[in-house]
Amino acid sequence: MQNLRILPKVRDSWSYLYVEHARIDQEDKGICLHDEKGRVHVPCASLSLLMLGPGTTVTHAAIRTLAECGCLVAWCGEQGVRFYAQGMGETRSSARILRQARLWADDKERLRIVRRMYEMRFGEPLPSDLTLRQIRGKEGARVRAAYAQNAERFGVEWSSRRYDRLNWDTADPINRALSAANSCLYGVCHAAIVAAGYSPAIGFIHTGKMLSFVYDVADLYKTELTLPAAFIEVAKGGPRLESRVRHRCRDLFAEHNLLGRIVDDLDSLFGTPVDQAVADRFDEDEAAPGELWDPTGNVSGGQNYEGE
Repeated sequence: MQNLRILPKVRDSWSYLYVEHARIDQEDKGICLHDEKGRVHVPCASLSLLMLGPGTTVTHAAIRTLAECGCLVAWCGEQGVRFYAQGMGETRSSARILRQARLWADDKERLRIVRRMYEMRFGEPLPSDLTLRQIRGKEGARVRAAYAQNAERFGVEWSSRRYDRLNWDTADPINRALSAANSCLYGVCHAAIVAAGYSPAIGFIHTGKMLSFVYDVADLYKTELTLPAAFIEVAKGGPRLESRVRHRCRDLFAEHNLLGRIVDDLDSLFGTPVDQAVADRFDEDEAAPGELWDPTGNVSGGQNYEGE
């Protein structure tokens, strides 16, 4: 593909498609899914994330088509609960990840981003004299209150957020539901972050993990989306709790256009990269060599500087 601008914007694309126990091959300008029920054509240019679950096989031609269409491919566990690996996303520019790294590396700028993320969660500006420790305390109080409010609203018994990842079945229903819902949210946030050209590892609030920024971003939406989804499904009762939670999250994410919101919120959080014009040029031609770093200002790549 010569010009990535002809592809739909991430915010206008389908959020994701999960496939398991199927064969995927290339068909025309898209892909085709084959399983025991038949075949389905998928126009992958309008798809942001293809999640490949257990029992899935995919051809080389299909992966090439997905990459050309800017569709992120993720290899995951059943219903996306585990995340194993990812393929190429939509952007070919490093502008956003470089801006993210610059802001992270400057303590004052990092603190500004941290405060801005907390303000996005609270829906109101924070007093300028609050320390980071005080802000974390304010967050903790609000989260506890949100759990209590949802428990009272839906009539679900609630004590605290606790679970053992190695002993899933020992957790009570609401903690299992919350974990299942958050796992879905992490997957969508991860897809949006990578597709938009940011790094999931460079976290501002969370740190030390390859998904630190995924946890940062997911926290912006938990109180609004995954927390009530989990309490609703536990209140309903019945079998297959985790499956019902995942399906509710799927519908909520589509209803709230979550993928588009994340991309818009990230651009608002970091601001437009100062070298956006360069980024656009690289996205137009993925074969462009880019630029060379220089302390006085970047210079063009793909040329010989002998004699300078």
